[in-house]
Amino acid sequence: MTIRPTRITAGPRLAALSDWLLARAGWRCAGAPPARGGWVAIGAPHTSNWDFCLMLALALRHRLRVVWLGKHSLFRGPLGWLLRWLGGVPVDRTRANGLVDTAVEAFRTHEDLILVLAPEGTRARGACWKTGFWRIADAAGVPIVLGYVDWRRRIVGLGPAFVTTGDMDADLAAIRAFYRPYER
Repeated sequence: MTIRPTRITAGPRLAALSDWLLARAGWRCAGAPPARGGWVAIGAPHTSNWDFCLMLALALRHRLRVVWLGKHSLFRGPLGWLLRWLGGVPVDRTRANGLVDTAVEAFRTHEDLILVLAPEGTRARGACWKTGFWRIADAAGVPIVLGYVDWRRRIVGLGPAFVTTGDMDADLAAIRAFYRPYER
């Protein structure tokens, strides 16, 4: 598995198209990405396939080159090439694959990497989040940007950049508190 920045760069026309499509669908964007540098972006709650489309529209709007992780079975078949082209990296969740170490090394190699993850690790609602996103950000020394989908107000946004403190339990509690208003 290789994690590296995608080559896709959205120009002003694609960013404007993204804005227009979101507006036509009744959505609006909020927040702004960090000025520069690499970061881990998490998106929660992840309860719908539409979350991917909203994340992609938000990335295009802000002209971000994101890399996202998805279950390997999504990349089979005729759309696999498209998902990879859009920045997708297939992950086989049924076995250990050194993902945290691979991602940390990718941040060391590519200082402008933006890695998008769903902390639930799946669309199914779960009480327990996976901790890989925190371990990656902490080991790589990059912030975690809190992306969200507010289905009630139809807003997709980027919240604050969270810098890990080394205390995973306390950090996860603070991050979960940010997401409480957006849970459906």
